Amino acid sequence: MILTCPACTTRYQADEAKFPPQGRQVRCAKCGHVWHQPGPADAPEPEAVLASEPVQVPEPATSRSRAFAPAATVPEHEALARGAMLAVMAGWIGLIAVILAIGYSAVRYRQEISVIWPQSAGIYSSLGMTVNAHGIDFAHVDFHRETEDGQTVLAVSGNIVNNGTRELPVPQNVRVTLSDAEHHEVYHWNFTPNVQTLKPGQSSPFLTRLASPPAAARHLEVRFAPNG
Repeated sequence: MILTCPACTTRYQADEAKFPPQGRQVRCAKCGHVWHQPGPADAPEPEAVLASEPVQVPEPATSRSRAFAPAATVPEHEALARGAMLAVMAGWIGLIAVILAIGYSAVRYRQEISVIWPQSAGIYSSLGMTVNAHGIDFAHVDFHRETEDGQTVLAVSGNIVNNGTRELPVPQNVRVTLSDAEHHEVYHWNFTPNVQTLKPGQSSPFLTRLASPPAAARHLEVRFAPNG
C-alpha cells in the first residue's frame, strides 16, 4: 500500500499486512509528522513498526509537464543566437583589420609599390601623396652662374639617389628646364647620368652646364624625361 504524509505529501511504499483494520499511528521519516493511518479490512495483527523509507513514485504526465519540456530548449536557442552574432562580429572585425593593414601598407610602402606598379603613381598623386615611380630621385640640387672665357655659364649640380629597397636602374635621360618669373618655360636641355644602376640608399653626383642661359630664367627644375 502507498502512504502519503498529510504534512509534506511525501509518499511511502508500505506492507499493508503490518496494518490492523483499525489502523495505527505512523510517523513521516522526512518531516516527522505523526498521523493515524487506517488499515485494510480483515488484515492480521502486525508488529508495531514505523513507516518505511520514502520511495520515488512517478507522477502521471500532465499537460503542463508536456508544455514545459520544449521551453527547456530556449536557453539553447539563445546561446546559438549569441554564438552566431559573435561569429559575425568577429568576421567583420577581421575584415576591417585586413582593410586597415592593406591601407597602412599601401601608404607606408607607396614608393616601393609605385616602382613595381608605375600606374599607381597617378592614384597616389590624386590623393595628395608624392611618389617617384622610378624609385630614383634627385637630392641637393643647386645651380650657380659663372663666367668662362667671357661667357656666362649656368652650372647645375646635385645627386641622383636610390630611395628604394633594392637595386634599381637609373633612367638615362635627365631634363633640366628653365622657366621665367611666371613659371613659363624658356629653355630646356637633356643630359645622361654617369651611372647605370644604384643600390638601395646609394647616390651618384651629377654636373651639367649650359652656356649663355636665357636672361629671363628665374626657376629651374630637374627631372627624368622619357627616352626619345
